[in-house]
Amino acid sequence: MSVRLTILGSGTSHGVPMIGCDCDVCTSDDPRDRRTRASALFSFDGHHVLIDTGPELRLQCLAHRVTRVNAILYTHHHADHVVGLDDVRRFNWLQGEAITIYGAPATLARLRTMFEYAFVHEPDYPSAKPDLETIAVDSPFELLGRRIIPIPYQHGRVSVLGYRVGDIAYCSDCSFIPDDSMNLLRDLDVLILGALRRRPHPTHFNLEQAVQWAGRIGARRTYFTHIAHELPHAATNAELPEGMELAYDGLVCESG
Repeated sequence: MSVRLTILGSGTSHGVPMIGCDCDVCTSDDPRDRRTRASALFSFDGHHVLIDTGPELRLQCLAHRVTRVNAILYTHHHADHVVGLDDVRRFNWLQGEAITIYGAPATLARLRTMFEYAFVHEPDYPSAKPDLETIAVDSPFELLGRRIIPIPYQHGRVSVLGYRVGDIAYCSDCSFIPDDSMNLLRDLDVLILGALRRRPHPTHFNLEQAVQWAGRIGARRTYFTHIAHELPHAATNAELPEGMELAYDGLVCESG
């Protein structure tokens, strides 16, 4: 059975266009240069599993007609990956049930601190709020009939989880992948990998590093995400190796 991954957002923490910038990419007419904050959606067997809840979650769901979310996989706790969590309450209302969120124990602990109201049972709370259940993960697990493989790696000093479903893996915000995790990325049809910009960065792969790591992983197709405004879509793609491209908001990848 096939797995589909939709890139809801392909941008860095500032998004593109960036506030107060009139560079060629921020003023580009190419819609692929308009990048909301990084997130994605796995779809399989009629189910939809969200990766992260960034600041534009509501707008992303409207743009890409996301009307159901069965579960959420969190990569880490940084603001550009979590601050849209309150919008999940709309899916609670539509579905009439709690939504389970998955992540590393440290990530879930930070979410409970950042969104305390969403994790406190208050029968008399005067308005709607997210209805969530949490499951901490540190190894493969079953979700909706599929095996989900967490991929641990580093984002500077922060430990992050990517996720593999079938032969598609999503690994944003990355600066180092340990050998054990490289083994989990073998024989991929599709790899989504972070590639921030051309210049080096202390917590992200730059484009050159991302291309090198993607070459080592050897997926049949690689798309780079979490992209800053230094990388114009068309011009950058023209110089990338065969089988590698920049992702863009709305990109759909399928496997199987």
